[in-house]
Amino acid sequence: MYKVIVTDSISDSGLKALYDHPNFTVDKKSGLSPEELKEIIKDYDALIVRSQTQVTEDLLNAAEKLRVVARAGVGVDNIDINAATRKGILVINAPGANTISAAEHTMAMMLSLARRIPHAHMSTSAGNWDRNAFKGVELYEKTLGVIGMGKIGAEVAKRAQRFGMKILGYDPYLTEERANQMNITKATLYDIAREADFITVHTPLTKDTKGLINDDYLAKTKKGVRIINCARGGIIDEDALVRGLNSGQVAGAAIDVFETEPASNQELLSHPHAIVTPHLGASTVEAQEKVAQEVSEEIIDIFETDSIHHAINMPQVSGETQKKLQPFIDLGEQIGILAIQLLKNAPDKIDIHYYGNLAKEDNNLLTRTMIKGILSYHLSDSVNMVNALHLLNDQGVSFNVMKNPESKGFASYMELTLHHGDHHSTIGATVLNGYGARIVKMNEYRVDVRPERYLLYIEHHDVPGMIGRVGSILGNHDINIGTMQVGRAEAGGDANMVLTLDKKVNDEVAKELVEMDGLKAVQFLEIPNGHLPAYNMQ
Repeated sequence: MYKVIVTDSISDSGLKALYDHPNFTVDKKSGLSPEELKEIIKDYDALIVRSQTQVTEDLLNAAEKLRVVARAGVGVDNIDINAATRKGILVINAPGANTISAAEHTMAMMLSLARRIPHAHMSTSAGNWDRNAFKGVELYEKTLGVIGMGKIGAEVAKRAQRFGMKILGYDPYLTEERANQMNITKATLYDIAREADFITVHTPLTKDTKGLINDDYLAKTKKGVRIINCARGGIIDEDALVRGLNSGQVAGAAIDVFETEPASNQELLSHPHAIVTPHLGASTVEAQEKVAQEVSEEIIDIFETDSIHHAINMPQVSGETQKKLQPFIDLGEQIGILAIQLLKNAPDKIDIHYYGNLAKEDNNLLTRTMIKGILSYHLSDSVNMVNALHLLNDQGVSFNVMKNPESKGFASYMELTLHHGDHHSTIGATVLNGYGARIVKMNEYRVDVRPERYLLYIEHHDVPGMIGRVGSILGNHDINIGTMQVGRAEAGGDANMVLTLDKKVNDEVAKELVEMDGLKAVQFLEIPNGHLPAYNMQ
């Protein structure tokens, strides 16, 4: 018999699966003080919370049997993930339960924007009767650009099609085949800017999507475009949006999420052509029932079948395996991050090779780590080592793992290749005893590079003076070179150059490098976590 405690206000109908299961008992005790919860948590196997209960390290340390903390919702800011991981406690959430609610709220915002319903309501309820002041536009035969074709974006597209809208969809993982199946047009961001009458965003907030809709992007849109954001605050630069609204480049905006919440940008909040709501995307009776149902069913799966679908943290592995593989696990995520940057596109196929001692180990965790690194470039912190394979499958990307116990120049060696159509990127890596992590192959070239935070990858023709010219440009911009590796296929042929740098290459430096004669490709690469320590491998 497993004991579950629910400490926040959560739908009883959503908890029905747990109530009805013979192997579970459920106690609902909302309003407990931290001290009261700490006193009784030792008796429970699972804890279900919303946002009120603070799941602190102190509370988790008092838990003797706890295996799962479930957040009936998406955000887990009130849960100490690191403390839970250290204790071997799974943290799960319900990321898909608000799909329909968020999609419907997007449509409600779009319709309200098109017909200026909130403004007309306020005017009419104040005793006015001014029909001419609130002339709107139809959705019929308009073009909707959907940026982010995940579950919510796909549901929005489906509903908009019923209104007779043409759909342009952008997503790094959207294939022509899937676009055809959905009867939409696969588009670039700038196709959407040029052609869309309405633009709605449904992407995670990452370093690449932060400020995605900015002054430069708005300048490329059709004059009079209407913009909706029910995804994440920060994807749209709010100040740029206000400038677009003031100039008339943007006819209207409907915003449910903000850069800071509660929202504080008064120019946007009070703008006569803006509609704003207080993050209501998941605020429906049905969504709240679904989040409770989703976590209830997953708790049952975890205890009954060891099946995990929506874990925020990684499951516990044996101390011996973790110690043996840890330097490669850290390096695996980094080569995933490098490979996806080199490819410049979302992969449609992934090949992973393990050689030597690595081929003799259970590589499941290492494989998941590489895939986490690949996917995190586009999906940010929504991907972890537990859900990485699940998310990869959702994107329709195939992967192959091959093992060869024969060494390939190193006692342990791993090689990752990402494919996108006819293009590919390859990173080979190892951990050298006493010297630490090394990138030893980039595409077709042998190198020996310690993975530092900032790297510059250059493909060029092997001609005299090339190295000096690159060094001069960087030096002129006060960018210090840590190390430089040069490789070539043959004298006078193709060659590559890999440099570790002390700081980022800005656009001006990149432009100077690209304009150099003899350079075939220039790419700045970044590994967020910096370099890895040197490990002694026994």
